[in-house]
Amino acid sequence: MLILTRKIGESIKIGEQAEIDIKVLELKGKQVKLGITAPLDVAVHRKEIYDRIKGIEEAEE
Repeated sequence: MLILTRKIGESIKIGEQAEIDIKVLELKGKQVKLGITAPLDVAVHRKEIYDRIKGIEEAEE
């Protein structure tokens, strides 16, 4: 696991062509608001939604 520290307005680039950008937008109490820019063919989900989608796909198999 890579652990990075970022301030509001700073971002992280992911991918060979830096096609995914994750930017810290706001800090409010214990919550961090992130902005994510990614190509249309890359699905972006919160983990709990991703787990539900995977659970549904596995149940259908």
